[in-house]
Order: sequence, then structure tokens, then C-alpha cells
Amino acid sequence: MAGGFSFSRKSVIPDLDSIFTLCPWFTYPVKKRAHHRGGNKNHMHHFEQTWLINWIQRPLLSSIRFCKKWLEKQLQTTNDPEISSAMRRLLNQLEHSEKKAYHLHPFALDEWFDRVAAALKQCAHWLDLLPAQHKLSTSSHEEMLNLEPARSTHRFAEPRVPIGKHKLPPLPYPYDALEPYIDEQTMRLHHDEHHQSYVNGLNQAEKMMELARQSGNFELIKHWEREAAFHGAGHYLHTIFWETMNPHGGGSPSGPLLKQIEQDFGSFEAFKKHFSLAAEKVEGGGWALLVWSPRAHRLEILQAEKHQNLSQQDVIPLLPLDVWEHAYYLKYPNRRKEYIEAWWHVVYWPQVQQRFKVARQVIWQPF
Repeated sequence: MAGGFSFSRKSVIPDLDSIFTLCPWFTYPVKKRAHHRGGNKNHMHHFEQTWLINWIQRPLLSSIRFCKKWLEKQLQTTNDPEISSAMRRLLNQLEHSEKKAYHLHPFALDEWFDRVAAALKQCAHWLDLLPAQHKLSTSSHEEMLNLEPARSTHRFAEPRVPIGKHKLPPLPYPYDALEPYIDEQTMRLHHDEHHQSYVNGLNQAEKMMELARQSGNFELIKHWEREAAFHGAGHYLHTIFWETMNPHGGGSPSGPLLKQIEQDFGSFEAFKKHFSLAAEKVEGGGWALLVWSPRAHRLEILQAEKHQNLSQQDVIPLLPLDVWEHAYYLKYPNRRKEYIEAWWHVVYWPQVQQRFKVARQVIWQPF
């Protein structure tokens, strides 16, 4: 490979499906195994930690380190900013998984393995796609820049989020990556504290509504439905918010998204002015949103007070801007307009374009 670094894909990235084939015991959830053993909790913890770390984690950690080294070498040689950004995102995922491995409770092993498997499979895919000189075909380049999070397809992956089991997604870049436009301290507080609180609130609301269904007592259903709407919208919008920003952002979109913007708003500059003013005029805390309307067959700009009020249903958000004070008050205390102007420098149009590519496939009969 470029940079004088090479290794065999098969020698570094294990056959993940074979691990499960050789060890059907792993397919039985850890908590259930502990229950059926009827053993002492401390004994169970020691057994799981020793056996699973030695047999599962160590070879995977070795693969993580090899993939990290390969990505670091490739980052030194590529001149394509979009490929570099995609590589940094995967590198951050691998570093996060490596750090978490040393403080991992056995009950969390399934989730950890799933994340590692997805990241390693993405790395293996790139090894097949990326020639030494980065001279990619058009189709390979598009595959490299597919910014949908890497997903594991092994048969033990949970196909949906269970009730009350939402998790805080990791940032796809370091906390200080958006400097000088959005400061590190704001990103830490915004992601680790505020977004986490929405995840916690959504999980609590879902669990309480499940309890209401089981007990038949719906006296507090109005409260918990309201909590689910507020915290759920907050969680989902923040998840998109992080993904649609990037240190290599800014500029303007291209391709079908730009054509649609020009068709629906007249020009990119007209769209940008409308969006900025909508964000500036949100009353209190809330969002400005670029959405695709499957019913109207066009792009629209909406406001949302809080996370869920004064917006529309049946639309798909493409680009959200958080204008709650916690998103900017440390750097731009009472200067929302200045924050909005700075935010345009980190908008990551490739991700917005990817969302639009998927969203525009949803088209309802127009009314």
C-alpha cells in the first residue's frame, strides 16, 4: 500500500462469522447464562471477563490496531478531502471501540462486538476498494464516500432498537474538530450532557408507556407521550445534526440536491438567506430544518420550537440547525445570528446529499 505500509486483508481481519460458528455458547445472552448457572455473581463476572477477553477481545483489538495503522498511513497520502473525512470518521470509531474495551462490563460485550465487527468490515471493504495511488473509479469513489454508518450484518445484530434502549451515538469527529466555528467546550457539553439527557428521557418515557400497556393503567399516558415526543425528537434531530457537520464542510452542495434547491428556492443564495432568517427568528429554543416533503414533492424550510412544536408531519429532515442557547451561548452568548453565519462553514453537504438521495425515493400522491 501507499506510504510503504502493507498487510494481507485476510491475515488481519478475522472471519467474524467463524467466531460465532465455533462458539455457539456466545449466542446465548450473558445475563441468561448467569441466571441458568445459578452461580455467584462475582464468579460469573470473573469467568466472563477472563474467557471472553482472551478468546474474543484480544484478536479483535489486534485487528483494530492494524486497521488504525493502515488508515493513518492512508491519511498521509490521500489528497481527496472527502475520502480523508470518511477515513477519519472510521478511525474515530475504531479508537472509541479500543478505549471502551478496557472498561467493558460483560453484559455490554454483545454491543461492543457488533460495533467492532461493523468497523472492521468497513475497513476490509475499503482495502478492497482503495488502490495504492487512490485512483478510484467513479463507482468506487462513491462507495468510499457512502456516509451511512457502517453496519454489521452478522446474524446476531439487533434489527431494531428495543424499547427503552436508545444510546448516545459517538461524535463522528473529535470535540475540537469544528474550531474555530464551534468551540470544543460547547461540543462536549452539547453532546455529552444535553444530547445524553434526551436519550435518557426518551428511554424513560418508552419504558413507562410499556408499563402502562402491561398494567392497563393509562392515567399518565398524556405526560409520557409528551415526554416521548420532546426527548425523542431531540435525540433524533441531534443525531442528524452531528452527522451533517464536518471540519471539511462549508461551500455549497452539488448534483441533484443543488438542482432541487435552485428549483424550489430560486438559487442557493436565496435558500441560504431564507434558512438563516428562519433560524434567527425561532422563538426561544428550537431548530431550523431543511426537509423533503414526499407529499408536495419539494424541499421546504421549517421551524421547530423546542424539538417538536410548530413543525409538520410527513416530512423527512435533511439538514437541521440547533438554535437552542446551549448550542452556542458559550462562544456566541447573545449573538445567534453570528453563530448561524459560522455554522455554514461546517455544513457537510456530502452527508446532506446522501440523505436527500434516500429521502427523495419516498413520494406520496400529491394533495
